[in-house]
Amino acid sequence: MLGAFLTTVFFSLSVIFANRSIRAVGLTRANLGRLVVALVCLGAWAHLFGGGLGGAGRNWFLLSGVIGMGVGDLGSFYSLPLLGSRLAILMAQCLAVPIAIVAERLWLGTRLSFTQFFWGAVILAGVVVALLPTPKSPPRVRVRPLGFLWGLVAAAGQGLGAVVSRRAAEAAFRAGESVDGVTAAYQRIIGGLVITAAYFLVRAWLERGRAAPAPPPPARNYLWIVANAVCGAVIGVSCYQWALATTPSGLVLPIVATTPLVIVPFSYLIEGERPSRRSLVGGVIAVSGAVALALA
Repeated sequence: MLGAFLTTVFFSLSVIFANRSIRAVGLTRANLGRLVVALVCLGAWAHLFGGGLGGAGRNWFLLSGVIGMGVGDLGSFYSLPLLGSRLAILMAQCLAVPIAIVAERLWLGTRLSFTQFFWGAVILAGVVVALLPTPKSPPRVRVRPLGFLWGLVAAAGQGLGAVVSRRAAEAAFRAGESVDGVTAAYQRIIGGLVITAAYFLVRAWLERGRAAPAPPPPARNYLWIVANAVCGAVIGVSCYQWALATTPSGLVLPIVATTPLVIVPFSYLIEGERPSRRSLVGGVIAVSGAVALALA
């Protein structure tokens, strides 16, 4: 469970740095840059101290990256402008949990106790309280039905990607191997990078000649990409894989779902953004549920 809590902390920091990097260098550079930086860092560790590209679970980790970091991230990318950030995040985080629970139960036979179900539901209830749009606090965009489809793709990508990572860890265990979180993250990010790079290349080819290329940003702006990559795709994903190697996805994902709430204090400290009363109430509910789930 420690891995799940650390994942939440570092994912929260990576979201803040991701916003800074997008403003500093643009969406395409920020997305591809963070994956390339992460690939270099994780690959160096995996080939020097870990399992490199070997292991019985390698193909499963690659598939997990394709599903979660590739298809799932694209679903999040397209759902944001159609649903607004709060509703898109709410769909991706909360729907991923039941998808993962059902998939892991049917595929791997994992059973959760009633207590684990209950506290996982409490965590998600806190996230809903904090993020659900209301008439007094509506989405900042016009919500479109297609956005819900992309939100479902994002949730399915995250949930099924986690279950495939569990299958990879199981394959390694049956082969008598131990896979560290960094090696698992390295193999997983390769699959995600292939899908993401292919998407941006096709998009650039389709949009060629429509606008003059933007001038390159100052070199110092790329430091935000490094900060985003280190916190998210390097440390965050490594902790995520560490958690999934030992804990069912139905317990890891509810804790990771609190990421939007953990962002609140970091946003206040780093960017001076004051939290709303509803986000604080939802945060208290979700954190209480996460502590109880860990104790259970």
